[in-house]
Amino acid sequence: MSSSDSKKITLHGMTWDHTRGYTPLVAAAQRFEELNPNISIRWDKRSLQAFADHPIDDLAARYDLLVIDHPWTGFAAKEKVILPLDEHLPREFLQDQADNAVGESHNSYHYDGQQWALALDAATPVASLRPDLLQKAGVDEPKTWEDLMSLAERGLVAVPSIPQDTLMNFYMLCSAMGEDPCTREEEVVSNSVGVEALAMLKALSDQLDRRCFDWNPIKVYEAMTLTDDFAYCPFAYGYANYAQPGYARKTLEFRDTVTAGPNGEHLKTTLGGTGLAISAHTRHPEIAAQFVAFTGHPDFQASFYIQYGGQPGHRRAWINETANRMTNNYFINTLPTLDRAFLRPRYHGHMYFQDNAGAPIRDYLMHGGDAQALLQDLNKLYIKSRQG
Repeated sequence: MSSSDSKKITLHGMTWDHTRGYTPLVAAAQRFEELNPNISIRWDKRSLQAFADHPIDDLAARYDLLVIDHPWTGFAAKEKVILPLDEHLPREFLQDQADNAVGESHNSYHYDGQQWALALDAATPVASLRPDLLQKAGVDEPKTWEDLMSLAERGLVAVPSIPQDTLMNFYMLCSAMGEDPCTREEEVVSNSVGVEALAMLKALSDQLDRRCFDWNPIKVYEAMTLTDDFAYCPFAYGYANYAQPGYARKTLEFRDTVTAGPNGEHLKTTLGGTGLAISAHTRHPEIAAQFVAFTGHPDFQASFYIQYGGQPGHRRAWINETANRMTNNYFINTLPTLDRAFLRPRYHGHMYFQDNAGAPIRDYLMHGGDAQALLQDLNKLYIKSRQG
């Protein structure tokens, strides 16, 4: 080892194991090291499910940089396991991020008056399709919930239906019926709205290939691109990768969601995306903050970040002409969906509810049951979570 290598500072980061989550950060770290030869950043990765579930206090004890899910923000703010970025990044930089947010993405990491992560990546469930298969079937792209049901009855629709995604879809349909969920202290949603949302989701689920109940969005997109079994997905967390030529066997086109509910509005899906955070245990917070700012810079986000498979969080990237040309207009087509997406709760105990509420809904969709009893069980979980 050379003397220069022995003096190099190494930071370690944890992200998730998809091209969108891993490759752009590795590429960013490589470029950052070229510009700062005395610094090295190494990235590990975990599964998408572990990304959603694994406690960030455990990860913060072992890593300098963390890619996190925004429902963890309340926990992180209370337990102080990550650093508030407003104490480590310039005010002008964070103001630019807020002014150019994609929907609630930036705000989703703002809690108790401080910014706990940078919205490096923005996503919400959007619609996707195989135009060639719709044309072959002689059907038009769905525009309404009724159109969607007609297409589903022909076996051409796939929906990610593991517990996590099932819960997000339930949130979405509650909003479509006029009530955002988890806004009251004693119940997830009113009984009438909850029953209607479950009925809509059950009717759609009854038409799905049973494999969907074991699929997350990535597996749905792989099935849509590797096989010719499915022509349409009405709502799954969007991945611009599958709109890029050469990434998969077949390229998907992405759209806004269908209309539904009493007012006939486009579905309001449940915000996702990821944030880049700095561990409270890092020995090099200044360097970590420099990397966060480097990766979140709007020029970097709109070019290099997308070229290496990223899905940026800065609005300038979403309206960038080159970015949209690379992804068959993925960003501009789905931006309206992002802008109205529902920001789910982030209070300290909400992860308990999120971790436990999806499975009983999925079981109901697969096997049927008593919707009223299911809602009562969800309310019990919800009340318990608010006491955490």
